[in-house]
Amino acid sequence: MGDYSKALEFYEKSRKIRETALPPYHPSLATSYSNIGQVYNDMGDYSKALEFYKKSLKIREIALPPNHPDLATSYNNIGGVYDDMGDYTKALQFHEKSHKILETALPANHPHLATSYNNIGAVYLNMGHYSKALEFYEKDLEIT
Repeated sequence: MGDYSKALEFYEKSRKIRETALPPYHPSLATSYSNIGQVYNDMGDYSKALEFYKKSLKIREIALPPNHPDLATSYNNIGGVYDDMGDYTKALQFHEKSHKILETALPANHPHLATSYNNIGAVYLNMGHYSKALEFYEKDLEIT
């Protein structure tokens, strides 16, 4: 088990430095917010995870082109939190947004696409839509 308080302490220090040194919509600041969100997600504090993931997403939507893989990462992270919370409809929406970007930005056999197929399959599995889950798991396996 990780030392979450230590991780938060250092990620917060990093965030404060970046907030002071960088413009408010710099992609590195989005990374800080995402890292903090990941710690909260790992701790099971989903509302705090969403808060920081959404801050990261806002910056990336402003600072990056619409097909940038980091934007897909933000959508994926938020989708994962909604999946953990049991809000499968929202989880699916965010994972699908992520997937659309990855399909545009990456080659068809890229491992991130396989992961994306797997994430969508997992949501369908959690929803009890087994045939759809299988469809996406098979797409994952075609790449991996």
